[in-house]
Amino acid sequence: MNTAEVDAYLRRLGVEQPAWPTVDALRELHLRHLETVPFENLSIHLGEEIVLDEKRLLDKVVEARRGGFCYELNGAFGALLAALGYDVQLLAARVYGDEGRLGIPYDHLALRVRTVDGGDWLADVGFGAHCHLPLAFGERGEQKDPGGTFRISEAGADAAGVRGGHDRVEAADLDVSLNGRPVYRLEVRPRVLGDFTVGAWWHSTSPVSPFTRSPVCSRITEDGGRITLSGRRFTVTAPDGTRREHGTGTDEEVLALYRDRFGIVLDTVPAARGTGTGG
Repeated sequence: MNTAEVDAYLRRLGVEQPAWPTVDALRELHLRHLETVPFENLSIHLGEEIVLDEKRLLDKVVEARRGGFCYELNGAFGALLAALGYDVQLLAARVYGDEGRLGIPYDHLALRVRTVDGGDWLADVGFGAHCHLPLAFGERGEQKDPGGTFRISEAGADAAGVRGGHDRVEAADLDVSLNGRPVYRLEVRPRVLGDFTVGAWWHSTSPVSPFTRSPVCSRITEDGGRITLSGRRFTVTAPDGTRREHGTGTDEEVLALYRDRFGIVLDTVPAARGTGTGG
């Protein structure tokens, strides 16, 4: 990234360029990213190509003021952090699904970030409802976060009681859990962005991928809550977890929500794959 691209990205987040790649600066960047850049899968339902190339990601997130899913959001955020002087590694993870089963290889992309003053951190702005702030990578106890209580533990006997079977456990794998439930299994071997191309293709095309079922757009609010537009249903989740939901009627209402609540300007309502209708 050049200086102009870094400046544009920081303006998108509404933050000043940090003087040094510190933990405090990383926390601010992480939280502001979650508040301003939505987690969304709209490209899948708009028929837009998803390309894991740094320039294409920056064009989408910064210039077009869109969001994306994990490969796009953490891919772009990782590029920004590296340009700001952080030591960044891309890590692959497999997400826990029903009955504790792990997803496909390269199911998820997360970031291991080293700061000048505070060791290594797990940064993840691309998982939807997850940690608001980076997690201490080497900490094995509970870590309190506005998003819940997280734990990073050695993989093996996970909280769901699932071990072995078809899911091979590597010695260095780590399980990330939220409120006692495993979220994903993280590999510690560094990857490059191109390694995730097959995972992004699968999630963009497979009928069993959660991302092909319905359009979704979500972000953290400034008070620590969350807003989500899933299909045509808009949900406001308060910081205490209470939820208010309402449906939207016309296309104009849906497009106004995308514009006014998520900063995404669209010409048409994303249509769920294979349905021909939005939502």
